[in-house]
Amino acid sequence: MFRLLGFDVRVQSGFVVFMALIVFLYRDEFGLWLAGAIAVLTLVHELGHALAARRTGAHAEISLGFLAGYASYRPSRPLKRREQAWISFAGPFVHISTAVVVLLAIGVNPLDLDQVRDSPASAAIFWAGPVIGAMNLIPVLPLDGGNIVTYGLDAIVPGRARRIMLYASIGITVASALLLILTGNRGFVLFIGFLLITQMQMLSADKPARPRSSVWDDAAASLDAGKHGKAQRTLLAALSHPQPTPPASEIRITAAQAGALIDLLPNPLPHGDPGNEFVLANLLLSTHRYDEAAHYAAGSYQRHPNTLSALIVARAAGALHDQATAVGWLRSAAEANTSPNALASAIDTAPELGAVRHHPDVTAVRAGIGPDRPRA
Repeated sequence: MFRLLGFDVRVQSGFVVFMALIVFLYRDEFGLWLAGAIAVLTLVHELGHALAARRTGAHAEISLGFLAGYASYRPSRPLKRREQAWISFAGPFVHISTAVVVLLAIGVNPLDLDQVRDSPASAAIFWAGPVIGAMNLIPVLPLDGGNIVTYGLDAIVPGRARRIMLYASIGITVASALLLILTGNRGFVLFIGFLLITQMQMLSADKPARPRSSVWDDAAASLDAGKHGKAQRTLLAALSHPQPTPPASEIRITAAQAGALIDLLPNPLPHGDPGNEFVLANLLLSTHRYDEAAHYAAGSYQRHPNTLSALIVARAAGALHDQATAVGWLRSAAEANTSPNALASAIDTAPELGAVRHHPDVTAVRAGIGPDRPRA
């Protein structure tokens, strides 16, 4: 990495490999000039984007990789569509302008193809400059031309422009590939292939992520399908082995399904994963199995002290009219101090704690959380 004009520039190994590949494929003076011209003008291109972004107050960085470079930027304020379009246009504009100036400086008229072909240097600069710069203005994603059209389209169909443009870009790219193959012009196959692969990746990344279902929902679905063994194995694995990710935040099973799933589990109830232990304790509480909920949550608390498990014990004890135990576990919940907002909300609203809500120890716990805290 190095700094240029105040921007961080990262040169990835793929960029160097691409330049070496060009030299290897041509194996002549033109190849050397082409690799050098592409390297310099790619950097100039991305500097154009970065400078335009910086004029809007954004922080920009440049990366040079295999087959492409890109300038990423973080706006300091919401950008208007025309500002975003200008940032996209600035790269090809500076790219083409710089190449034309260089050609004119060495005495070559870029509009005269005979002069352009006169030397390997001028031919390479012409191809790396005006030709590649103009190709970047083709109105397909991920090229700059495609981004410019997308910003304009967004003014007509807000929120849908990118997806529409992606489908249009894929269609145009596939049609162009077929046309090139049918006419025997295969010189741009690598470029077309790069575009198509990138477009498919963009389309895949653009799909809205499906909400991840919990193991409890999966087990309930297996149970509904009559696959009791599969449902049991799913729950045993989830409860017995710590999970790499926390359980899904929303469990959509009914009380009847929860009761049926609990009935599948062996006695004593399995444990091992704190997240799913809490889910099971909560399901025991919600299905009015208060004694089981209290004992299971207390065991979970001993293994992994936390406010939520202590709260389940307190609520179960309250439902069993054991006020002393409920008060004691509310104190433990406060001492664990892992979810103070949840503790405040439970003290204020949990129906099982109605009889102890005004107990001096409980009011002291609630006062210690503070009245101005946001409640979970």
